[in-house]
Amino acid sequence: MNDDVLAIVEASAVRRWMGVLMMASLGGLVIFIALSAPPEPFWQVFLIVTGVAALWMAEKMRSATRYRIELTAQEMRTSEGQVIARVADIDKVERGMFAFKPSNGFLVRLRRPHPRIWRPGLWWCSGRKIGVGGVTSAGQTKAMSEILSMLLAERDQGQRPDQPGH
Repeated sequence: MNDDVLAIVEASAVRRWMGVLMMASLGGLVIFIALSAPPEPFWQVFLIVTGVAALWMAEKMRSATRYRIELTAQEMRTSEGQVIARVADIDKVERGMFAFKPSNGFLVRLRRPHPRIWRPGLWWCSGRKIGVGGVTSAGQTKAMSEILSMLLAERDQGQRPDQPGH
């Protein structure tokens, strides 16, 4: 079994921290507005809940973007070892302008549903769809999607992707 990493997608430090700081700033600003100029009680509670949710999302993004996505001939996984999808389970890759995909990313359609997972800024999975991208480099995600498309084409032609020349 060939376990060589063919492509990597990761958040650069600048993109990662800009995303986290923007989300945290939004949360802090909304909470500040709710406490400094309190509107009606319903709206004050709404603003505080929204601010806390934005701070929670900033923390989720910070922790998710510590890792990277690696593509091998057999699977797409995170650097912590979590398998996102096996190449054998992937139906197709969508990168078009009208695909419902993350920013700077691509969409993977699966043959069977997977559990819902959300790693903001890096990837998400909902049923038969996996979105890769967010605060990632467009060049890295484009390269990964093209290599993944080639692996799928080789697989569909009955060839093993880890054997060159077939």
